[in-house]
Amino acid sequence: MWGGTSRKSPYVSTEKIRRFTYAELSTITNNFKRELGEGSFGKVKLLLTVHHRNLTTLCGYCDEGKQIGLVYEYMANGNLKQHMSDKSADVVSWEGRLRVAVEAAQGLEYLHHGCKPPRVHRDIKSANILLSENFQAKIADFGLTKSFPVEGVTHMSTAVAGTFGYLDPEYCQTYRLTEKSDVFSFGVVLLELITSRPVIANTNENNHISLWVGSMIGQGDIKNTVDPRLQGDFDISSAWKAVEIAMLSVSQTSTERPTMNHVVRELSQCLEMEIARKGRRGAEPRNQHEMVSINLGTALNPSAR
Repeated sequence: MWGGTSRKSPYVSTEKIRRFTYAELSTITNNFKRELGEGSFGKVKLLLTVHHRNLTTLCGYCDEGKQIGLVYEYMANGNLKQHMSDKSADVVSWEGRLRVAVEAAQGLEYLHHGCKPPRVHRDIKSANILLSENFQAKIADFGLTKSFPVEGVTHMSTAVAGTFGYLDPEYCQTYRLTEKSDVFSFGVVLLELITSRPVIANTNENNHISLWVGSMIGQGDIKNTVDPRLQGDFDISSAWKAVEIAMLSVSQTSTERPTMNHVVRELSQCLEMEIARKGRRGAEPRNQHEMVSINLGTALNPSAR
């Protein structure tokens, strides 16, 4: 990945795409020392026409013999999966997690409702949500993205693709892809943000994160559902609301899942509740995980290009 620039608007214009030599990329990346992940190629036309502050920006490409690749803006804090791991030394605050959730949801909302034609990502997962230097969240890897070919069409039949644990069970059974398939995957990511647990646990029972969370909230145990490393430092009502929207998103039937418009609204309210709690408690020093700026006003009105 290659360093990009900050954006004042969530919808940015196409910039000139630079062609890099393989030698340049090797130098820039210190011989590809740090790997954030490995993705497939999306159609370049799609990558050039999709622009939003919560989607990674395409900066250039390399086409040199067998060495071909796309160059994205540099994301200094890697991917979300790394930060949700129990091995992570830095514990992201509840406010920081909600900010990441809102921003990632805004990016997905734009693909579903701000693009013409609408697009389905098909591989939403914590490893495909990258974090900038100030912890701004951006969705990456559009290699599996599908566009609806005809305006007004809400589904298409296609081979199942995605990542185990995040795949919509209805899509797997029917091969009917809709925007609600992305909603399911995002719901799994949201459960990761809430709990910091693996999507698939090495246990005999409740091995999927949604089953474990369902069992916990069935007991009314929200405090032990949220990542224990937070030591209870979160607004209880905000946590319940976040869990509720996550569990709705991972409903087995797509008709029971909310739209991304609804998800963004609900998560924005969760964030506002947590900010209000901290305001009542008094001003405190803020760490880098909490210094991500979002514009809640734009969340409800995605623009089309």
